[in-house]
Amino acid sequence: MSATTIDCKGQIVSMGDKVRVLEVSVDPGLDEDDLEMFRDMVGAICDIERIDTEGAAWVALWWNGDEGTILTQVGLAPRQMERVAA
Repeated sequence: MSATTIDCKGQIVSMGDKVRVLEVSVDPGLDEDDLEMFRDMVGAICDIERIDTEGAAWVALWWNGDEGTILTQVGLAPRQMERVAA
């Protein structure tokens, strides 16, 4: 697993860095509630939890739903995130 990747501006990002989610790629076959959760991630500032071998930076958001707390995780390509100051 790679320890770093880059953001949309070519800045190096590492696990624990904060990034702004600029875009999320979703499967259009998801139900409307799931699609809405992923779309609502755009603009959120999240900590990078891990970086996979493809260079995707994985972030997570917790939501309060009707059935309790829900975790949404997504892997971001460099074009989909921007590093923000800590």
